[in-house]
Amino acid sequence: MARQDAPPAPDWRATGDRIDTLIAASGSGGAVARERSEELVRLVVDFYGAGLERLLDLVHEQGRLDDGVLAALAGDDLVASVLLVHGLHPYGVETRVEQALESVRPYLGSHGGDVELLAVTDEGTVRLRLLGSCDGCPSSSVTLKLAVQGAVEAAAPEITSIEVETAAEESGAAEPLVPVDSLFARLHTDAGAAPGDGASWEVVPELSGLESGTVARVEVGRMPVVACRVGRDLFAFEDRCARCERPFEGAALARRLGGGSGDAILRCAGCRAHYDVRRAGVCLDEDGAHLAPLPLLSEGGEVSVSVPVTVAP
Repeated sequence: MARQDAPPAPDWRATGDRIDTLIAASGSGGAVARERSEELVRLVVDFYGAGLERLLDLVHEQGRLDDGVLAALAGDDLVASVLLVHGLHPYGVETRVEQALESVRPYLGSHGGDVELLAVTDEGTVRLRLLGSCDGCPSSSVTLKLAVQGAVEAAAPEITSIEVETAAEESGAAEPLVPVDSLFARLHTDAGAAPGDGASWEVVPELSGLESGTVARVEVGRMPVVACRVGRDLFAFEDRCARCERPFEGAALARRLGGGSGDAILRCAGCRAHYDVRRAGVCLDEDGAHLAPLPLLSEGGEVSVSVPVTVAP
């Protein structure tokens, strides 16, 4: 008998959104109807939470809850999210935050930067430090808000705020970057995009097969984006020249005069301005001019770009 294809996996984030919609709709029946709907959801969540906790206890009692099983549970997005809701995640906050930072380090490293976890306080504040080219880079706040923040919040939604300092700020308190939204709001939204956090990760199929040395102009959400690949590294920027403010139509990559094979200069076809791709789009022809880099992640052959939610559909 021929093997039938397995049915598509349910979209669990869409399920969470649907639950929220149904609860909101119940409000049309009055305050009492909404309260009963919310109570029903709480009871069901608590019921399954108790079952999950007992399940883990039984596995542990049988000596089967080893490091490999714990890593598998933590590595599955759906399972990890459910365990987080019930306070059953196998890893502590600091471990999860460090793993989140590790996931975005390839992007930061492509711009010559890094981020260091300084501490996770008892009050739930995550303190970070920018290193390398990200320290003092005009786009560092964008890099943190769209890449680091989303990864940290998704891994540890119970944190209360994120603080960041640069390497030069050895003393003094860091300024809070952004407050964190509620746990359920984080779990019911799309990857990397919670209400008010200002960013949304969008899959861009056109960038998956982009060849080295080529430039592509695409629309992500409603934001025009210019992307280019240098060797195995992929870079994305807002599609607007910082000098002439026109799109990068007809733009091309070139090597810096006297530079190495890894150098990559994006040249505007309109005003002929040159931008260093690996240095987060700094202009080589005008001091202070800078492209607006956009965080991107490539996993399993799928490329996602983070854009402000104000321009997302």
